[in-house]
Amino acid sequence: MNKKNVKKGFVPYIALILIMMCILYLTNVLGQKINVLSYDEFITAIEKGEVTDVVISPLERAGVYEITGTMEDYKKDESFFVRIPLTNESISVIYDAQKEHKFKLDTTNDRDSSALILFMMNVLPTILIIGLGFFFLTKQMGGANKSMDFGKSRARLTSGKDKVTFDQVAGLDEEKEEVKELIDFLKNPKRFQDMGARIPKGVLLVGPPGTGKTLLAKSVAGEANVPFYYISGSEFVELFVGVGASRVRDMFKEAKQTAPCLIFIDEIDAVGRQRGSGIGGGHDEREQTLNQLLTEMDGFGANEGIIILAATNRPDVLDPALLRPGRFDRQVTVNLPDVKGREAILEVHARGKKFANQVNFKNIAKRTVGLSGADLENLLNEAALLAVRRGKSQITMTEIDEAHDRVLMGPAKTSHKYTEKEKRVVAYHEAGHAVLGIKLDGANEVQKITIVPRGAAGGYNLMLPKEETYLSTKTELLETICGLLGGRVAEEIEFNEITTGAHNDFEKATKIARAMVTEYGMSDLGPVQFEHQESSVFLGRDYNKSKNFSSQVAYEIDQEMRKIIDECYKRTTKTIKENKKLLDLIANTLLEHETLTKEQIEYLVDNGCLPDEDGEVDKSDFKDASLDDLTTDELIELAREKGIKGASKMTKEELIKKIEEKEGE
Repeated sequence: MNKKNVKKGFVPYIALILIMMCILYLTNVLGQKINVLSYDEFITAIEKGEVTDVVISPLERAGVYEITGTMEDYKKDESFFVRIPLTNESISVIYDAQKEHKFKLDTTNDRDSSALILFMMNVLPTILIIGLGFFFLTKQMGGANKSMDFGKSRARLTSGKDKVTFDQVAGLDEEKEEVKELIDFLKNPKRFQDMGARIPKGVLLVGPPGTGKTLLAKSVAGEANVPFYYISGSEFVELFVGVGASRVRDMFKEAKQTAPCLIFIDEIDAVGRQRGSGIGGGHDEREQTLNQLLTEMDGFGANEGIIILAATNRPDVLDPALLRPGRFDRQVTVNLPDVKGREAILEVHARGKKFANQVNFKNIAKRTVGLSGADLENLLNEAALLAVRRGKSQITMTEIDEAHDRVLMGPAKTSHKYTEKEKRVVAYHEAGHAVLGIKLDGANEVQKITIVPRGAAGGYNLMLPKEETYLSTKTELLETICGLLGGRVAEEIEFNEITTGAHNDFEKATKIARAMVTEYGMSDLGPVQFEHQESSVFLGRDYNKSKNFSSQVAYEIDQEMRKIIDECYKRTTKTIKENKKLLDLIANTLLEHETLTKEQIEYLVDNGCLPDEDGEVDKSDFKDASLDDLTTDELIELAREKGIKGASKMTKEELIKKIEEKEGE
């Protein structure tokens, strides 16, 4: 702890104690009644024997005795005070009366003879008054200094302990290549100047939250080993007009003194929004701050050696003047990591943690599609917390699986109890999704199924694309819709009843179908884009959505959407009816085990049941029957009996051919 701060912390307590002592003293003094007597009154009272207590204090400098005491008729807090000449005659009168009337008599030393008492009475009050005046004066001066500091830059300079290098940034290989040019310039600017090249004055990092934009900016400063100033866009804007512009000027003034250097502005959309936007017009303070920033970046003044890095996840709201060449010359898109990037990120965040030998980051990366770097760091941290909570010495796949479910859906509600009917409905619902994922190549692949409630969901089915691609075909989108409808269809086939459990599935399916019609041109309406977002995000992203079509076309769009959903629903119904035995198998296994992983589902499809404790599988025999008379499910089971791999993905004709070939052998 800082000793200076400790000393400052004691000052108010000392002042409070002194004030309390003064209050107590004044209370005691003011609470007493003191009768001031004349010399004659005192002599008369003492000769009559009315005095009960006398205290004599000589004051040699004043030439008097100060006498205090009480009388018989006085109350508890009442006393008298008198001064008599400092002579032998006056004091002998008191002693003679004391011998006669026997009252209590005490004497004290001369107060003026004590240096300490003299100091406390004459010097200490002066010191206290001067000290208190100085204290309040410095407080006022401190407030004035803060007021004068109002327009100073809030940018902070990083220290050596905060240094980040490229080794600590994973999954951003292409992005790191883009910014390496800045590092080369900061290390050796003469090489670029000799060629006549102009280094970008600003680089804008764009991407979803948590993808590592701030970390990438820190690593640039760490690799270049130059001063690195960082500030948030919101720290410029204040209530008073002109303060933000003053802070921008001061920030660049400080940066020029330490050039070459880097300035990083995080969440620049807080100050860089389009000017004059919104229903109520512009914001004077923000717009003046933006104008000053534009001038400093590329105005009449030259900012040699200062490179601006900025980050935002909302590039659509930025002012066009901010994005032109000469200011933010280059935009680097920091996307969500792919499978290789996720594996590298997991390995970086695994440093310092203890993992069991069976933990495979490559497999974890395949199952975490769509997670950002921040999500992956949180995933491993949650797994570590679970391992500690469970008293384990290492993090196992069990903790990682549970942490993954927590990140996506929230903690499991183990105390929530289903009724048996609800449990069967949820099991068949999730099994319906799984059947479509297994039977349709374009549908998302099932990675995990559970009927343990999480968050607001009664069950949880993790379905991910079989491969990470940039494009999606029409067939893949239609089969994805079929996979989403599988839960509702399974409920309807098994129970002749439907529930509210598919509302989220319908939301996703409807969104895909509408995009196919209005954006992708994948309907009978032709390759026409009917809807697109405009840039008026200040009014709400859907408030000003452009709809370049008539009411008749709107009706046709609705009809096309309904057509897509209806066709997918029919195809889903047909697929589940053809694979009813597989649906029952997965649902019944779920009812027994509650949670199935991808590996268990694959084993279940290939062998008809989960392995027992010895790892062996029970197989049933078919009675003699014509292959053409058997259903697809029965042919699949017969093919597994004969050791034919991949039977679940074959058509009925392919199964018959393979079985006949196997029997011919």
